[in-house]
Amino acid sequence: MSQKVRLKDVAERAGVAVNTASTILNRRPNSWASKETEARVFAAAKDLGYRPSKTARALQSGRYHSIGLLLQDLTNPFFSTIADELESAVEAKNYDLIIENCRSSVVREKRLMRDIRDLEVDGTVVWLSDNEVFREDLSACFAAKSPIVALGNGVPEPALPVDAVLSDFTQGLTQAISALHELGHRRFAFLSALAEGQDSGSRPQLFQSLLAVHGVPQSNIDVLRCGHSIESARESFASFLAERPDNRPTALIAMNDLAAIGSMRAAREAGLSVPEDLSVVGVDDVPLCSYLPLTLSSIRQRYRMITQGAADLLLERIEGGDSVSATPRQVVIPTLFVPRESIARAPGS
Repeated sequence: MSQKVRLKDVAERAGVAVNTASTILNRRPNSWASKETEARVFAAAKDLGYRPSKTARALQSGRYHSIGLLLQDLTNPFFSTIADELESAVEAKNYDLIIENCRSSVVREKRLMRDIRDLEVDGTVVWLSDNEVFREDLSACFAAKSPIVALGNGVPEPALPVDAVLSDFTQGLTQAISALHELGHRRFAFLSALAEGQDSGSRPQLFQSLLAVHGVPQSNIDVLRCGHSIESARESFASFLAERPDNRPTALIAMNDLAAIGSMRAAREAGLSVPEDLSVVGVDDVPLCSYLPLTLSSIRQRYRMITQGAADLLLERIEGGDSVSATPRQVVIPTLFVPRESIARAPGS
């Protein structure tokens, strides 16, 4: 293995002092070096393949120029899209993105959240399984002036104790339920895709309350649970269908698009046709929804608005210091229902 190139090696190649080489390579404004000297130092660094240590740069400048991102499950295209969009947003401001994947495990999530301040980053964006579970940890980060932005679904009361960008599902879910009700659907199922050890949260209750507005009683609503994988959703819905050969729901809303896709497969294996026998709606509206053999109706989260909002809040907190608001800020982004081929009139309506 070749020996790591040191700053000292670059300085010797360029014929300058180590401090001069450091000042030039880090583009600090206090450099008195001539254009020729700067060019010589950069050429020496390129010839030797010098890569400055982030730790060393942070000791000198106080910044790593890196952002951490803690996500639930990178196998879910929703979260991989969030990561891609956030990376583009912070790269535009000359920051790198370091991703930590919780792999749909609350146990792993708690460990990563506990160690979050050990990452060599200037701030962190987190999409946790349940912000309420981590309210105390988030509050501690804010009190310690550790820049952090929480992402999530729903608008909690009281507000989160950190800067936050949140998707409000009320609008999108209201639109989806109204559309299904207008198509004659009166029996519904809601499938919650949950991480290991995660509580169902408030979305099932929101689903039930919005259906109640249309006169749908709770006796006509089935709330189911599954894991985060497509296979778990398929198995859960297949078991439900096997236990309920009669009086089945005619419409299903799944907590994410992967669960919706798994449910569609289970319905087909049970001899049902989508959307003739069962209308299916997902949540997130991942790009895949528009390209399935039967395109999936979904409640869209605004990826770019979410990630740009997170980047703006976090970088303001990092670079603005004490000039930024001393209280947590909150951005709420509405969702939107996008109907496609997976919904139709209820059978017999």
